[in-house]
Amino acid sequence: MKHWRVEQVSWDRFDPSKLDPEIVPLVKAAAMVERNGDDYALYLKGVFCDDPDFHRAAENWAVEEIQHGDALGRWGELADPGWNYAEAFGRYRAGYKIDINADASIRGSRTGELIARCMVETGTSSYYTALAEATEEPVLKEVCRLIAADEYRHFKLFYDHMKRYLAREDLSFLQRLKVAAGRIGESEDDELAFAFHCSNEDPATPYSHDRCIAGYMGRAMNFYRFRHIERGMGMVFKSIGLEPRGRLSVLAARGAWRLLCWRRDRFRASLRQVTAPAPALARAA
Repeated sequence: MKHWRVEQVSWDRFDPSKLDPEIVPLVKAAAMVERNGDDYALYLKGVFCDDPDFHRAAENWAVEEIQHGDALGRWGELADPGWNYAEAFGRYRAGYKIDINADASIRGSRTGELIARCMVETGTSSYYTALAEATEEPVLKEVCRLIAADEYRHFKLFYDHMKRYLAREDLSFLQRLKVAAGRIGESEDDELAFAFHCSNEDPATPYSHDRCIAGYMGRAMNFYRFRHIERGMGMVFKSIGLEPRGRLSVLAARGAWRLLCWRRDRFRASLRQVTAPAPALARAA
């Protein structure tokens, strides 16, 4: 059940004078990934084919994810009037595929699949919180806060189902840690890079993973603050069975923050070296 609706957002408060050109390409790319929630729901329903309770949960989750994409896409069209959300998503859907016919998790177990989903929701909750705090544009701030709250509820949803399956499958701590670490590492795969390409580059420009992941990560990582990483690390620790607010969690958050800063600087340096046309708001002029 939706906790809010796109038409309830205060769209009339949109203020183009407060646009951050570094945030606009990120929002347009995020719209692609969020809107693809229906395909992920099909994948999850195949993995949990005999679990009607989880089927209902996955269907409700997908409805909210699609709404996230539509809200972000609508904002993207306001920020860049020359951009067409539907056309960009059509290109993304045609070029980025997940296995909607899968009948088993690529994580090796249902518990592992749910841990991976917890990692995704941890990342998105932290990310939209960071964007909401960074932007001065009032409509985007509202939308990002609404989405961040949804993503935190989604984390709790997948976490509750994960505990149910953990009681059956009894994954060891090391197995859970491996799944969590692996899913975090996948944040730099083609899902985000190709979304950035489809939403920000001319369709005639050949796709380059390295260029596009630098374009996305070099901007996105710039909006995180330590508090976002610290909160996210607590959620990660909770997912794998560790104390979310202990000394170890704080130490891990500090290490993750240093790593993020290092990778951010590398992506930014790579972004400056890119010769292909960078996303711009020239079309909005």
